[in-house]
Amino acid sequence: MAAAAASEELPAAAAAASAAPVCVLVLGMAGSGKTTFVQRLAAHLHGQRCPPYVINLDPAVRGLPFPANIDIRDTVKYKEVMKQYGLGPNGGIVTSLNLFATRFDQVMKFIEKRQNASKYVIIDTPGQIEVFTWSASGTIITEALASSFPSVVVYVMDTSRSTNPITFMSNMLYACSILYKTKLPFIVVMNKTDIIDHSFAVEWMQDFETFQDALNQETSYVSNLTRSMSLVLDEFYSSLKVVGVSAVLGTGLDDFFVQLSKAVDEYEREYRPEYERLRKTLEKAQNKEKREQLEHLWKDMGSVCMQGNTLAGSDDASAMSPSELILTRGTLDEEEERESDTDDIDHEVTEESHEEPAFRNFMQETRVKYQRRSNPNE
Repeated sequence: MAAAAASEELPAAAAAASAAPVCVLVLGMAGSGKTTFVQRLAAHLHGQRCPPYVINLDPAVRGLPFPANIDIRDTVKYKEVMKQYGLGPNGGIVTSLNLFATRFDQVMKFIEKRQNASKYVIIDTPGQIEVFTWSASGTIITEALASSFPSVVVYVMDTSRSTNPITFMSNMLYACSILYKTKLPFIVVMNKTDIIDHSFAVEWMQDFETFQDALNQETSYVSNLTRSMSLVLDEFYSSLKVVGVSAVLGTGLDDFFVQLSKAVDEYEREYRPEYERLRKTLEKAQNKEKREQLEHLWKDMGSVCMQGNTLAGSDDASAMSPSELILTRGTLDEEEERESDTDDIDHEVTEESHEEPAFRNFMQETRVKYQRRSNPNE
């Protein structure tokens, strides 16, 4: 009876999860094969006749081996940002991502439009992992996705470079910090199993003594620190989802989707209620702030509106509130409403935007400012 009940719960959970696309945030250090994994993942889904919605958040990549529906490079010019702000490569990536995050609400609209056509949304992040994980823009993007769609963080690590126990522990500490920072279901993808099988790493995680034996060959101070840290991560290992994958050969993807399905169930069971609670709290705070702002507007503009209504001498004018007068001003024409800073590769009709193109104007004003500074005699 228990087995039958469990079998009934799984389809129900799957049906609930299928109502919205699953957002897969792919993170990984440079050289871990993160972009190749995204390529293989997208190709696998296309082969299953389930095309994903792919988003590239790496502004410094020269070329993508997969088609991206939304590409940050179409909105923010990475080299131009470096030039205008006098930044280096990492600073340019951080600033580009920050600028793109200011318009991420438009990306959310594109995802909502395509949610019936795509079951998965795959987000490829910059190779400089700290840029996305610990930046304000990364937090904004992660929370925006997680508050609306089932979201899972996938950490891609290079298995061939983790055969040293100290390097392995460094990867696990990175993964642990990302887990607690994002507060989302987490999957570790041990990539490049075509070079070396990941079974040694799984054994290290499951058997403490085996990992200690591997550390005995190391005599440095770092090995002593690693030995102590392995005890701390014991609880982290117990609930960690691990999959061995070869992005080159495409092996292990079936196991990955099994773990992804479990992660989605975990999100629906444990994380969604928390995000809904936070969203309701935020909405209440925003509504309270809007009411306070509206009261200030009534006080500040009440006398002005009374004078305007007296001059107009119209009953309709007298019935119009200050907030309504404000909302009827500064409306955009049809061409401006159709403009969008986010380019979709499908070239579908873009969402109408009632916001001013502040991002583009900001870049233009900044360019003029720097030109004036460089040529003060003009």
